[in-house]
Amino acid sequence: MLAVISVYGCRYCSWVHAREALRNGVNQTEIVRLLQGSVDICPEEEAVAVLYAQHWADSDTRPDHEAIGRLVKTYGLEKAEAIDLVLRMIRVGNLTGNTWDAFLAKVSFGVLGNAKQDNT
Repeated sequence: MLAVISVYGCRYCSWVHAREALRNGVNQTEIVRLLQGSVDICPEEEAVAVLYAQHWADSDTRPDHEAIGRLVKTYGLEKAEAIDLVLRMIRVGNLTGNTWDAFLAKVSFGVLGNAKQDNT
């Protein structure tokens, strides 16, 4: 989730998922690096999924066939479909958060919200 957020930049998602990562034992340094887009700290068994998630977000939810094939080959079809479902759920949350920020910025003339978001 943090790897996808590094692409989307939703401050609400960053806050929620960083908090959950801390609760689940991910240290602060790892969280910061993931939010910056670095995946070199991922455990080897998670690396394909994390890289796929970033590619999925970077490609505007349209990953290339090679990436999908590698995900399925690494984790099997059922787990790959579950990963895709979670990515779609993250996308909905992201769009909601960024839309809310854009609304706040407009109604407050830039005082509230995060006017620099462009993923709305």
